[in-house]
Amino acid sequence: MALLETHKLLKHFGGLTAVSNVDLSVDKGQILGLIGPNGAGKTTTFNLISGILHPSGGRVVFNGKDIAGHKPHAIARMGMARTFQLTNLFKDLSVLENVQVAYHYRSGVGFWRTVLETPGMARRQNREVFEKAMALLRLVGLSEVADQPAQSLPGGHQKIMSLAIALATEPELLLLDEPVRGLNAEEIARFMKLIKTLRDERATGIIVVEHNMRVIMEECDYVVVLNHGEKIAEGLPAQIAENRTVIEAYLGGNVGAA
Repeated sequence: MALLETHKLLKHFGGLTAVSNVDLSVDKGQILGLIGPNGAGKTTTFNLISGILHPSGGRVVFNGKDIAGHKPHAIARMGMARTFQLTNLFKDLSVLENVQVAYHYRSGVGFWRTVLETPGMARRQNREVFEKAMALLRLVGLSEVADQPAQSLPGGHQKIMSLAIALATEPELLLLDEPVRGLNAEEIARFMKLIKTLRDERATGIIVVEHNMRVIMEECDYVVVLNHGEKIAEGLPAQIAENRTVIEAYLGGNVGAA
């Protein structure tokens, strides 16, 4: 059984069809790339999967349960995380506190009391969460800035922090919306190494929307291509790179290039 499946997923905005009968699936331990030109329907598809938008038709099945129409927070507690959903909510808190909040969010604990009173009190009240959060920050390379305000981080580090926040919810499925945008080459390499570790060691299912085609072609196990809200192709990265319909959708560009 697939970890996530969509069946004839449909979304209308007035007279505009933004997503039209899209079927896709991702398994545990698989990285799926979702690509397409601007306006192809990628973000709308993500919004439908994660509960931000309600579909006009079709189904979203996660771990065997139809979740179409469920609220985003309910879907998150089922084991799905999207990088931007928890990012930038608490810019005045430290990097560490943001990750602690995410751990408490996943467990359903009243984190306002245990996290937001004072950093020192939070650490005393829940040492286990503190240790988990620090271990996660070490994993993603942010332990040295753990006590800095989240808003003070440069853009690349904020991207990495958004991933740490998502991982703190201990997801089975991770939705990454342009995760390497704004990162330098070293940060991209570190980010994608971490993503592959999640796939290989935790069997996390991952869906990536990304305009960096080198990342898609080198890191994804399978690729789905949208254009004008419809699925126009799917297959292995090498197959997609040679697909004439895909190349034409990108206005004649070489989809294998960065």
